[in-house]
Amino acid sequence: MTGGKTVLTIATGKKLYVDMAVNLARSFRLWHQENDEISFHLATDLPQCIPDNVKNHVRIIQLEPDQLGKGFSPKLHLDKLAPPGQTLFIDSDCLVYSNLNPVFEAFKGHNVSVAGTYIAGGEWFGDVASVCKKFDIPHLPKFNGGLYYLEAGPKSKLVYETARKLEKEYDDIGFVRLRNHPNDEVLMALAMELNHESPVTDDGSILAEFVNFQSGIKSDLLNGTVKLYNDPAHPDYQKNWHLTLASPVVVHYLGHHNMVMPYIREVRQLKYIMSDGYPIGISRFLTFLGVTLPAEIAKHFKNILRPVYKTFMGTRQVKKSERIVD
Repeated sequence: MTGGKTVLTIATGKKLYVDMAVNLARSFRLWHQENDEISFHLATDLPQCIPDNVKNHVRIIQLEPDQLGKGFSPKLHLDKLAPPGQTLFIDSDCLVYSNLNPVFEAFKGHNVSVAGTYIAGGEWFGDVASVCKKFDIPHLPKFNGGLYYLEAGPKSKLVYETARKLEKEYDDIGFVRLRNHPNDEVLMALAMELNHESPVTDDGSILAEFVNFQSGIKSDLLNGTVKLYNDPAHPDYQKNWHLTLASPVVVHYLGHHNMVMPYIREVRQLKYIMSDGYPIGISRFLTFLGVTLPAEIAKHFKNILRPVYKTFMGTRQVKKSERIVD
């Protein structure tokens, strides 16, 4: 295998995604120096939204609007964006908590892979058993699409070509849409299985997110430590998930989790250090005053006043997320 190691992310359509990609790039930069063997590529149609201090450390792949499709479709084109060698795609709403070389080593030798398990029945954006029967396969890889691995070559190209073909048959296959769009996860899962590509066992060391870990998180990105919990004693315990604790290299702050603690604290600290040039100690102190303390105070008063608000005003209508694609 020729070529180097590349981290790739995509941020298209809205400045929101570019801002998150900038946060991801800064977290990557924290653990990888200028001369590191791993390079960072950012594919976007909004390069003007990237700060100069980030542009200096990433390779920008210029895209036209909707060049790779809308919704989750761009993730079905990673083979077209990946340079020679090993590529680790990380969603823009993730943060990196340590050096990624061990992750590349864990995936090495796979044409296309993910951190996942297998599923043969139940519901996962459709009836899994029905899909398996239709395609005469024993199971599907099940994973979070915040991270994909691929090694450039004919086999990885074939997997992605299969996924793009399956996308055209999405509804007929029986898959359920996510935010009105085909979900890349089930398409890639089926394409991988049809082409005999397997996941790396998800043991909580590579990627973790909040669907399976709803019992809390302890995060200190500047020290490279994070733990996500799935506590059997917690009311939101996910009994169908095989792990109770994860200490991953990458955390996927999907959904609203990139608008609340600890994400907003971590990215503010990264900005102070990477953009403003403040020492770590000052960055922590300023972040405590500007982010952590106000968030804790707001949380405290919300808990006190929420019952009163509901009594007099009823349940508040949920605000439409900016991330929902029309």
